[in-house]
Amino acid sequence: MAKRSKVQTKQTVQQILDEAMKQILELGYDSMSYSTLSDATGISRTGISHHFPRKSDFLTRLDSRIADIFIERLDFSSVQSLQTTWKESLTQANFRAIIRLFFSLCGSQQININRYQAISLASETAFEKMGDQGRLLVNALVGQSALVLCGVAEGEVLG
Repeated sequence: MAKRSKVQTKQTVQQILDEAMKQILELGYDSMSYSTLSDATGISRTGISHHFPRKSDFLTRLDSRIADIFIERLDFSSVQSLQTTWKESLTQANFRAIIRLFFSLCGSQQININRYQAISLASETAFEKMGDQGRLLVNALVGQSALVLCGVAEGEVLG
């Protein structure tokens, strides 16, 4: 088989990353596999694992994209705005998927949660805009989101 050009390799990697992102947001990180990626892209599992030897490599490469999707929905102009946009965002599948991913990573022994940018970026942005009150609010909203995702009535938590 002929050697692939750098351009072809870059396109292949991008195709894999795009599909991985889609599956992380739609199926969840735990349900995404080399087989599901292979089925969706037509690239062999061996070919995918050549570029991404460990499943966590997808998160490393997609971390900033995931963080951007998470942050773009939030308004950090005031405490009320952040609370409101966070609550509204929890109705969006992508936002919920990113929160679920965060909690999944918290329980993982294999992935360094400190590298996950979505929540840390939200916390840093809130701190920059609102000081300690903003940072503490993000922590509270993350906790409240866990309860919402577990099925506790939303009105009881996010009022």
